[in-house]
Amino acid sequence: MSAISRDEVAHLARLSRLALTDEELDLYAGQLDSILSHVQVITEVAADVPATASPNPTANVTRPDVVVPGLSPDEALSGAPAVDEQRFMVPQILGEGE
Repeated sequence: MSAISRDEVAHLARLSRLALTDEELDLYAGQLDSILSHVQVITEVAADVPATASPNPTANVTRPDVVVPGLSPDEALSGAPAVDEQRFMVPQILGEGE
């Protein structure tokens, strides 16, 4: 028994606003039936296989968090070409009203 009929293909074509000829309806009905049959076979074969994103087990490689001293504001700004109130100064790229 076919999984999809010519009438169902015509209905799907109308819903999709596709103009198909009678030959195309017959062709696509056969192709869609073949695709659905293959999907059914795959579904039956893979029924007991658990879903997974990768066949290989993976583990996240991390390092321990170690607190280290950072730069003081003066040290961080020491190489800046322009500074204003302990902030980096950069050229304005947008107009005043933007």
